[in-house]
Amino acid sequence: MKFKNKVVIITGATSGIGAACAYAFGSEGARIAITGRNPEKLEVERKILDDAGIEVIAILSDSGSEIDNQKMADEVLSKFGRIDILINNAGISMRALFQDLDLEVFKKVMDTNFWGTVYATKYCLPSIMKNKGSIVGISSINGFRGTPARTAYTASKYAMNGFFESLRTEVMHEGVHVLVASPGFTASNIRNNALTANGASQGESPRDESNMMSPGDVAEAIVKATLKRKRDLVLTSQGKLVVFLNKWIPGIMDGIVYREMAKEPDSPIK
Repeated sequence: MKFKNKVVIITGATSGIGAACAYAFGSEGARIAITGRNPEKLEVERKILDDAGIEVIAILSDSGSEIDNQKMADEVLSKFGRIDILINNAGISMRALFQDLDLEVFKKVMDTNFWGTVYATKYCLPSIMKNKGSIVGISSINGFRGTPARTAYTASKYAMNGFFESLRTEVMHEGVHVLVASPGFTASNIRNNALTANGASQGESPRDESNMMSPGDVAEAIVKATLKRKRDLVLTSQGKLVVFLNKWIPGIMDGIVYREMAKEPDSPIK
């Protein structure tokens, strides 16, 4: 029970990596607070955790709302009296050429992925600093390497990475741990719910997810990295290779990435 009685908040925890993290940390003895925008899905996940013997509260919250994030932190403090770990997981993706993209879609992605992280961190930080806890950002390989037709998503992850690098340096002498976790392709519903040019949901993943890393595997890696208070976590051999190659041969990677993304079914890249 490595996190016994620690209080862990996971945003966007009604499915995928967020739900897996809630179960993984809860299985290690943590008291869990999950958030989400869909009340039905939130209740389903709360019941799954409760049936597993995990102490949990579910908070209806929109990650992109500053007020909701403040209320989230207040509710957790009121219920549990402390916050030890914040996992900034809530996120949405998109797939469309920038020239075709409605800027409201760009703003929505930034509001959820970047500003949601900023808001949650802002209101949870005082308690985390007091308890010398951890802040985890679920980023992406897109935080190191941009991909075509994902301009807003890539921008949000680069912004998240920069925010946490700066924050980490600010709090490094306060005993606060900051981890940026960057999964590679993971079998989750983020691609199914990705926004198209006009803001509609994509509805179906453009990739074969059968051989991708599972959310449970990602969650277990995050648990271990949090326990060891690691700085960065880059997952999958493909993800590590992309980060390495983009650092040394970025020009060549432009062509490689373009060709790879053009292979997707119905890709806007030709």
